Amino acid sequence: MSDRAEIISMAVRLGAAAAISFFTVRYLVKYLDPNYKLNEESKKRVTELFREIGLDKEVELNEHEVRIATQFVGGQDVGANWSDIGGCDELIDELKDRVILPLTIASESTSSLLCPPKGILLYGPPGCGKTLIAKAVARAAGCRFINMQVSNLTDKWYGESQKLTAALFSVAQKFQTAMMKAQFMTLWDGFATTNDQVIVMGATNRPTDVDPAILRRMAARFFISLPSQTQRRQILKVILREETLAEDADLEAIAEAANGLSGSDLKEVCRLAVLSRAKKTLADCGSLRNRQILQQSDLINALSQYIKASRMLVEHGLD
Repeated sequence: MSDRAEIISMAVRLGAAAAISFFTVRYLVKYLDPNYKLNEESKKRVTELFREIGLDKEVELNEHEVRIATQFVGGQDVGANWSDIGGCDELIDELKDRVILPLTIASESTSSLLCPPKGILLYGPPGCGKTLIAKAVARAAGCRFINMQVSNLTDKWYGESQKLTAALFSVAQKFQTAMMKAQFMTLWDGFATTNDQVIVMGATNRPTDVDPAILRRMAARFFISLPSQTQRRQILKVILREETLAEDADLEAIAEAANGLSGSDLKEVCRLAVLSRAKKTLADCGSLRNRQILQQSDLINALSQYIKASRMLVEHGLD
């Protein structure tokens, strides 16, 4: 009888020890993992994101793919349309012919040559709408858009950056048709030879710094230059389309005076003009309930203020 009791007691002790060991190891694995908190937050974000943009939640993703998947933006929800881009009609037509059309007919085509380019490079001065154009292309093509920043592919732990880079392409393959936009790309090997409908779109203002092997794979290259006077007028029309303009507002004159400014510069000028008009309306009426009418003087003063600040930055720039 005592032997039986001893056996039962030993079994209980072994079971308790096994349970304690299991939960101890589980605790250590959980809290000693340097990326545990980040991975848990990524899983929650991916679950919400997939529900929002209608992606298949049953697709299996490893921990690195989950972190990449948090950068998904739905092709119809990227917040950019062709109408949001002013002064780039010729470029838009070329993008439609070389990128959108091949994606549209890829499933019906039997020719291997009727396929979209694997790589697209948008290059030119900063502030000229490269990122906006990339988003508009993804929306027009109905692609799943991965807006990948270079910081998302870096990790302080050895080997993690390589795993994240591999995860970027594996996620794109699992959820194709996909389009990736990267500001700077340093790793891309062998992917251009596959038949997957995944496009890597790069945007940079320093194309000469892009690795030649990467540049070779980005066969479709588009130069986004500073806008001309006509393009500046079209950009101003797009930016101010929801504002009420006075009859004396002459966008052609503003476009002429804004020589050398980029699209983002013009947006800031318009913001300053609207802000100035709001300040005057508040001073006169004490409220912004009434629609403010933007005057030509508001635009001229804002443009002068912006150009003056830019010149001072150049003259007194830090070494």
